[in-house]
Amino acid sequence: MSARRPETIAPRRIDRLATLPLFHKLEGRKVVLAGSSEGALWKAELLAAAGSDLLVLAGDSPELFAGLASDPPAGSVTVLPRAWQADDLDGAALAIADIDSPDEAKAFVAAARQSGVPVNLVDKPEFCDFAFGSLVNRSPLVVAISTDGAAPVFGQAIRAKIEALLPAGLKAWAQAAHDWRPMVKARELSFPLRRDFWERFTSRALAEPQRRPDENDRSDLTAALGEIERGGTPNGRVTLVGAGPGDPELLTLKAIRALQSADIILYDDLVSAGVLELARREAKRMLVGKQGYGPAVKQDDINAMLVSLAAQGKHVVRLKGGDPGIFGRAGEEIEACHRAGIPVAIVPGISAAQGAAASLGLSLTHRDHARRLQFVTGHARDGKLPQDLDWKALADPAATTALYMARATLPLFREKALAAGLDPATPAIAVLGTTTPEEKRIASTIAALPERLGELPSKGPVLVLIGHAMGAAQPAAAGVRSAQG
Repeated sequence: MSARRPETIAPRRIDRLATLPLFHKLEGRKVVLAGSSEGALWKAELLAAAGSDLLVLAGDSPELFAGLASDPPAGSVTVLPRAWQADDLDGAALAIADIDSPDEAKAFVAAARQSGVPVNLVDKPEFCDFAFGSLVNRSPLVVAISTDGAAPVFGQAIRAKIEALLPAGLKAWAQAAHDWRPMVKARELSFPLRRDFWERFTSRALAEPQRRPDENDRSDLTAALGEIERGGTPNGRVTLVGAGPGDPELLTLKAIRALQSADIILYDDLVSAGVLELARREAKRMLVGKQGYGPAVKQDDINAMLVSLAAQGKHVVRLKGGDPGIFGRAGEEIEACHRAGIPVAIVPGISAAQGAAASLGLSLTHRDHARRLQFVTGHARDGKLPQDLDWKALADPAATTALYMARATLPLFREKALAAGLDPATPAIAVLGTTTPEEKRIASTIAALPERLGELPSKGPVLVLIGHAMGAAQPAAAGVRSAQG
């Protein structure tokens, strides 16, 4: 096995944006709205809620806006019973109109642009300089969703999903962040110290989103900040994160939060590009992977990097395929950090075995076929089959065995397992790249499977599932199947 040096990998550049999302500060600024429809009324409510001094030119239907004008959510609302004029737009921050006539619409846009005012026409995206998105309102936390005018109903459905993910109580935490920011800024802290404060704040908010933050929270966070200041360097830490078997949608929310707060990410070859896309863009990425029977970064070097980077006050995320505690050598990394006094947190992930079973539509346990589940490595330190496997347990007909890293050692595994009494007809499935678009599978028996591994692509992780609970996949034995097969 050849040595491999850690590689610093630049994050992929952002993909093309149909529109640039911006948030306008409208407090006390003039905004003009022309029109008298239900759509115009909703736009008026949004603009007033943002604190603007809203001028509504309502034509012959000023009564539509009477309730809003008498009790605006914020700002002020002035309603005039006439059509718009070009000089109405002078000094405006934004101009919005709901106009049916194409000629009048063109005239309104021309007048707005002549005055240097960004313009929006309701349901006429070809005339718009900006768009209104579907909003999730936890103000001052605000989320806006846009489909670039293509499918507003789709945007509203996405909004509903996000609404469910963001408890209403986060509004109070967002307001606390707004109120406490001047205090943090006044201390003139370095960037790492400011980030440490807000990470601690965020952890509290996400842990108890329905609780309103109080002075005790502020005191605790400030005290922690003082301790960091006296030490000169913020406490570094290491988080071992399970990246799951490949599909980014299988990441836990806690894993995503860790990736979003990382300063540096040390990741393996098995981590998919889609998972890395969910990380904080400013985080430094370093590939420290090991390839079976190929180039590998030494584990001692990885351990030393974790300790060294965390000692510099960094939040280091060690990102591993599957679950970090299942054949990910997490134990050695935890021990190295503990010896150095570096705090370590573990975020579990969906294991490759769980991902493969889900992809296959099978259960790893079964009341009639599998009362026990065992995880076994087929790859020892020397790259050979481990010498100390419990062959009696592996021959148990009432167990499901998930055999990791066995591409080269499966023939010897079969020989020893059959000698220990494993039924040659026991179902066995080899899965490569599980839960990814590149997934391939072979369903066979333990007696026949080793000779068929050559049908799989030569690169990529192979997991073998063995046991009678896998019998439902036997019809696939005729050939290699893709995940869609």
